[in-house]
Amino acid sequence: MQPDAWSFDVIPQTLARTTLGLVSTPRAVNLEHAVLASTPMGGHIVQGHVDGLGRVAGIQSTGQWRVRIEPPEAVARFIVAQGSIAVDGVSLTVADAAADGAWFEVALIPETLSRTTLAALALGDAVNIEADHLSKLIAREVARQMALRPAQPGHER
Repeated sequence: MQPDAWSFDVIPQTLARTTLGLVSTPRAVNLEHAVLASTPMGGHIVQGHVDGLGRVAGIQSTGQWRVRIEPPEAVARFIVAQGSIAVDGVSLTVADAAADGAWFEVALIPETLSRTTLAALALGDAVNIEADHLSKLIAREVARQMALRPAQPGHER
């Protein structure tokens, strides 16, 4: 049985910011239903907005399935171990992360591997990365507050 096929219009910004701009043939993507305001929340808060492209730097498929990804510098500062991340539209937990932000890993369970496109990842593949939305909001507000704060004598910013 052939999987459902849908088609979508894609704007230039989407092609420039996501892996969709790198492909020329139809391909499978991960789609999740949006959460309604009345839906009980009990997981990660991701919105489906790609922050940047990462690169698959390692795959461990024996024992525990893990994927190591090198994120873009602009996104790396929002990634922490045990934090939330979306990779190609799949909401995941960061299993481990380099202190300098050079890479992070996600552990994939059999259910995720069977229901998403992540099992098909290969070394060097580009992946869509969405950092935790709350981390982005907090970082923005801290930066705004620091910019408003008067400089203290003897303290450099």
